[in-house]
Amino acid sequence: MAYPSTLTDVISAVVIGKPEAVELTVTCLLAEGHLLIEDVPGTGKTTLARALAASVNARWKRIQFTPDLLPADITGTTVLNQRTNNFEFRHGPVFANVVVADEINRASPKTQSALLEVMGERTVTVDGSTHPVSQPFMVIATQNPVDMEGTYALPEAQLDRFLMRVSLGHLDAQSELLVIQGHSSGRTVEHLRPVMDIAEVQQMISLASQVRVADMLARYAVALAGATRQHRSVRHGASTRATLALVRAARARALLRGRNYASSDDIQSLALPVLAHRLVLAPQAELDGVTQADVVREVLNHTPTPDTDAVGSRR
Repeated sequence: MAYPSTLTDVISAVVIGKPEAVELTVTCLLAEGHLLIEDVPGTGKTTLARALAASVNARWKRIQFTPDLLPADITGTTVLNQRTNNFEFRHGPVFANVVVADEINRASPKTQSALLEVMGERTVTVDGSTHPVSQPFMVIATQNPVDMEGTYALPEAQLDRFLMRVSLGHLDAQSELLVIQGHSSGRTVEHLRPVMDIAEVQQMISLASQVRVADMLARYAVALAGATRQHRSVRHGASTRATLALVRAARARALLRGRNYASSDDIQSLALPVLAHRLVLAPQAELDGVTQADVVREVLNHTPTPDTDAVGSRR
């Protein structure tokens, strides 16, 4: 079986200068979560999503979200087979192992909500019939900042279905030069070859779920989530689903780092991408320029950190 770090190495060959984002993407895969990549156009959002899909020998589909996209264009629809005179379900592009939802916030809220059930339940219901999607299943969605023209803000219920939200940002000059050189020499997503198959990914997911989480670390995750609910700038804090997501992601990061136990460093490194997008700020906080990231950083600074490394190393 290939090591999880193999995926990060392959993806980093075409996603230059963004090692943290690449690691978070692979962590999200191992944690069986969905990933939201938010940034302005041209920063490599789609490249990162396609690179992960191309690195795994699995079925993947790309859906370009546009204002005229309909829910049936995502989930599929029931059609009449004129030869048998029976209605048959025609699967939509969501029936794949990795679904790249490109510019998800350019579609209408009704179309966005078509992903809500499948992201949470791994099933699609059409005309009263439920259809399971393939396993493993991961949605990698890209979106432009909501203040850009032609975008619709994702509803809180859908944001909560994403395990993580990451932002790439612009490259530094040296990394941008490497990107240009890479395109000239053929180091692009189109030339990537899979380094893992579905069975290996499922095995890694299973191993990640077995990573030990000390009781004090679980209490630490609960304390962080609880602190967001009590924060003066927050109207709705992190839910129990967010706490579970944080621990699940910590297990996956520990496996990626070669450990069989999660540590406080895993929780702290993942708190921002896992918790920030789930917070709903109070109106006054938004007027004052407070961001979700500001809240998470403040919570991290004021919550006592347990010494979970010592506990894990003795086991």
